[in-house]
Amino acid sequence: MESNFSLDGKRVFLAGGSGLVGRALLSQLEQRSCAVLSPSHEDLDLLDERCTTDYFSEMRPDVAILAAARVGGIGANQSQPYDFLMDNLRMEINFMTAAHEANVERLGFLGSSCIYPKLAPQPLAESALVTGPLEPTNTGYAMAKLSGIEMVNAVRAQFGRPWISLLPSNL
Repeated sequence: MESNFSLDGKRVFLAGGSGLVGRALLSQLEQRSCAVLSPSHEDLDLLDERCTTDYFSEMRPDVAILAAARVGGIGANQSQPYDFLMDNLRMEINFMTAAHEANVERLGFLGSSCIYPKLAPQPLAESALVTGPLEPTNTGYAMAKLSGIEMVNAVRAQFGRPWISLLPSNL
């Protein structure tokens, strides 16, 4: 994988640009020589497969970053585990399928440190992934994030696309 990839002149689609991480990414992207596409949830519903596919087909981004997710606190995760699991899986599947079909050159998927086992040794090491039970208060969300990472790995393995997963662990 080339390490000197430049965003200069690229069309960069950032999904989730109004969220905590998304706002920071958007701020950084806007300082670069690239065209930033960051539609609001009202303008693009990633839960809608057709809408997502149409957006990628029309906008043809070179780079796509998935920072969007259904998020909530402990109470919401505990009372709506199905919704957190299914909505995040749908967003990931719709986004990555549409990106793949549109031949998006680069993709970045934002994971979460909640994917590590509840009792993982500290400091966290990537080798600790899937070695024990997850924190029960956010298992649905964590499983969706683990699935997203595996989707990225599968695209990279099968199609050779230099897509990556990022785990911002200190938010």
